[in-house]
Amino acid sequence: MASRRQFGGRGLSSIFGALVCLLGLPYACAQSERTQQFTVLNGKEAHALLLSQVPPEYPAVAKLNYLQGQVRLRLVVSSEGTVSRAHALEGNPLLAAAALSSAYRWRYRPFVTEGAPAPFTTFVDITFALRSMTLKLSPEQADSDFSRQIKPPEVLTGPEKDASTRSLVCLRVLVNEEGKAIDSVDTNGVPTDFEAVMKTIERWSFRPARWGTLSVPWYLEVEVPVRNFPVRADARMTGDLETSGQNGRASRETFPRRAIPR
Repeated sequence: MASRRQFGGRGLSSIFGALVCLLGLPYACAQSERTQQFTVLNGKEAHALLLSQVPPEYPAVAKLNYLQGQVRLRLVVSSEGTVSRAHALEGNPLLAAAALSSAYRWRYRPFVTEGAPAPFTTFVDITFALRSMTLKLSPEQADSDFSRQIKPPEVLTGPEKDASTRSLVCLRVLVNEEGKAIDSVDTNGVPTDFEAVMKTIERWSFRPARWGTLSVPWYLEVEVPVRNFPVRADARMTGDLETSGQNGRASRETFPRRAIPR
């Protein structure tokens, strides 16, 4: 049964059901001379190694605007059991930022293969849910209404394309309320060294998105100059992943949802 947390504010009685669905997605990591190929664990395998989960905080602005829904994360777990990289593949940006902040504090028992600890990757779904007698907007309508009120983030400083640049990589960047890039996933192909491109983005500076007078996390699509490695235009998945399954679509095995402990 899902764990629940009671929130109050402006007459809204809300219950945060932060549910994690550990997915068995048979993705294979793209091979690269510069990046390590990770073992992909399905939901049950990863959950068996899970030592502790820190539940995400429900953003106050999201509650006030009735924003709810699911955030899908891809986690890369180190050989020591810490989350070394987390990517938000789907989800509202406010909820995604909260989910990412939480995921970096999760801890796993080291995954052992061939007699030694090794890193792995897995996928989780975190669901943010509000319940109230006065809740009349559908999640889709609430998200649409809120999006219309947002002034998107802007790039303040970033590298310029020069003569040695071979191509551009299109990324969707999640810019937090402080104007920092906290996540990025590709939208137009996967470069051979995707981690290097993400580190480049993290050095850029941004003007954060605004909701009225408040800064909020939001997505921004940018083009990153690439010099030393080609872009895999045939790979449409985010991060350093390739799809598998029929017709290029990743097949998915659904497991029972597990509640994040309080």
